[in-house]
Amino acid sequence: MANLKSTIQLTVELDENRVPENLHWTAEDGGIQNEEAKAMMLSVWDSKAQESLRIDLWTKDMPVDEMKVFFHQTLVAMSDTFNRATQDEKMTATMKDFCEYFAEKLEINKK
Repeated sequence: MANLKSTIQLTVELDENRVPENLHWTAEDGGIQNEEAKAMMLSVWDSKAQESLRIDLWTKDMPVDEMKVFFHQTLVAMSDTFNRATQDEKMTATMKDFCEYFAEKLEINKK
């Protein structure tokens, strides 16, 4: 059986001060072709060093109110991923409680 591969491509256009102006991403298997994004968070696990490595980028025109919603939705998604990966219902519920608290304190309207 042949090894299957899937590529996810991120393109970051920088200004003269190396600040992101434009972010685009492509994931052909998911039907995404050079789509614009205003922010991204990428985490990878380095098993040898036993630590996570991150890239957090956002464009200079990303509105703060959208960043707050982006963070909230990312936290909710991380709670769901944690539950799928660990089946730890108790901690997932605690994480979801924090997500609700986070949204309440930032006055994020849930849609």
